[in-house]
Amino acid sequence: MSKITIYTSSLCPYCTQAKRLLNNKNIPFTEISIANDPNKRAEMIQKSQRSTVPQIFNGDKHVGDCTEIYDLESRGKLDELLA
Repeated sequence: MSKITIYTSSLCPYCTQAKRLLNNKNIPFTEISIANDPNKRAEMIQKSQRSTVPQIFNGDKHVGDCTEIYDLESRGKLDELLA
């Protein structure tokens, strides 16, 4: 399994939902909080070309945000993408 990384903010309900989905599927991930770290926020924006959280990566590949991973899950493609 690849290394999953999720950029988050502490009060973000979408971050909570995305982490819940990953946890429910027993997919380990590394969480990087951008809340108080402008360098991590800039890193997330540079890597994803997006400024909203969460942003989810499989290794260096950008998977998307909360809506996108739930869409992938509903189409049965999330496990394949994160494997």
